[in-house]
This record gives sequence, C-alpha cells and structure tokens, in this order.
Amino acid sequence: MKKYSKSMNRRKSLKLMAIGSISMLFPFRLLSNVASQVNNVCKNAWESLSKFTAKRYQFRYIEPKIDLPNVFIYGDSISIGYTEYVRASLKGKASVYRLHVNGGASDGFISKMEKLRKTMFQPFLKGGWNFEWDLIHFNVGLHDLKYAVQGKLDKVNGTQISTLNEYEKNLHSIIKYLKETYPNVKLIFATTTPVPEGEPGRIVGDDIKFNQIALKVMKDYKGITINDLYTFSIPVLEKHNAGNGNVHYEHEGARLQGIRVAEVISEQLGITTNECPSTKEIISQLKQYEGKI
Repeated sequence: MKKYSKSMNRRKSLKLMAIGSISMLFPFRLLSNVASQVNNVCKNAWESLSKFTAKRYQFRYIEPKIDLPNVFIYGDSISIGYTEYVRASLKGKASVYRLHVNGGASDGFISKMEKLRKTMFQPFLKGGWNFEWDLIHFNVGLHDLKYAVQGKLDKVNGTQISTLNEYEKNLHSIIKYLKETYPNVKLIFATTTPVPEGEPGRIVGDDIKFNQIALKVMKDYKGITINDLYTFSIPVLEKHNAGNGNVHYEHEGARLQGIRVAEVISEQLGITTNECPSTKEIISQLKQYEGKI
C-alpha cells in the first residue's frame, strides 16, 4: 500500500511538473509569436517606404533592440556610402538606422522625415515602432548647391537647387521641426563634403559658402554638435575619390568617413566604437545580401 501511495505521489509530482513546464513555456511561445508578428508588421511597413528598402543592403530593415540606443542617419549619397561602416563600428553598441531614400536637398527634409514617422511609428502604424531616437546625425547641402536642368547636372545652363537664402531658411525650419518633434534627441549636424574641380553640376567654393551658412544657423540653437565632415573629407577625397570631378568616394574613403561619423556619435552617447571591418568584408556582406533578392 505504501509502495502504491509513493508511486501515485510520484506520478502526481511528475504531472504537476509537466503542467508547470507547459504553462511556463506557453507565455514565452506566445510572446515569441507576438514579437514575430510585430516584426513582420514593421518590416512590411519599412519595405513599403521606397524601392530601395527591400533590395539594397544599406536600406534593409533594422530590427529594434530594447537595450541599445537608437541612432538615425539622415543624409545624401555620401551618407549611403558610409552607413554600413558606421553600423559595423557601433555593432552591439547602438542600433543604427538610416533614411529610406537619398536625403536630397533641404526642402525635402521634413516631408521625408514625416513619411518615415507616419509609416513606422505608433500610433500611425498599429503594432509599429514605439521607441524614440536617442541621436540623429543629419546633413543637407550637397544637393542644394548643385545646378541642374531637367534633373541632370549642368552648372553652365542649369539653375541652382537652393539659393543661400533658401538654404538658410530651410535649415531653420529643419532644426525647429527636429526640436519640436524629438525634444529629447541629441543632434549632430555634419558639414557638407567637398566639391572637387571638374564637378559637372557644382561650383568649387560653394561648399564653403553653404557650410558657412549652416554653421551660422547652428549657432542659433543650443545643443547641436557639429561633425566637420567637410574638413575631414578633404584629404580623403584627394586619395579615395570615385573619379575626377566626382563628389563620391571609393569604398576605403567611405570607410574612413564611417569611422569618423561613428566616433562623433559614440562621444555623444558615451559609448566606445568597435574596430571597423575592412571594405572587403562589408562589400562581401553587401553582395551576399543583394544577391538573395
């Protein structure tokens, strides 16, 4: 009788343990399913933003991590070039996102930021992002100072996209928008990178004029850090330009800029950077990702 009782008690204990295990596992499975659904909602929303988001490595969806600061990069094609090197330099230290398209001229800044906000964030997107940006690194200028005719670069026959006065006015609007929409965010403004001799749609020296206007505007507002990417990039462009008269950089040039941007960001967040991988490693990741699309 005692043996039977012990056996029954043992069976009951095992049954209770099994039930307890199932009940413990269920919430985690439920949470996992919920997290997966939320991720899909956000990923699908992200991929609806532009033609680049599902195809190009730099524009891929970045899943938020609750234990890391959230960094946002707004910029032109120069920033597209250095984005992955910033991400690699801050891997495990910060989640680095970028604008879903080329930032372009200053007059499109607010509309592009609003499209992103209303597409990705709660309450506009049910089940969407609900975090805040900890830091925004932004730049406009290289598209403002260019001359174009019907979308093509032409400094002889074209019209400049923004006059200095228009650029100044747009910058004031941008800063006011950022401070009102994201009152707790750290802001870093990057100066416009250099214009080389022979550039078909930009005049050498306009980069200096537009940067002077930008720096004057930034002084009117408290708490904006300046990343002097212009001065930093002068020797980089000389050594790693993508071609004569080209404002863009070879991969090593973009890598050096990315390291610089990551260092400025890390200083503001109080974190350290990683050793940045080689261009070969980043290019390999890019090709692997884009080859699967």
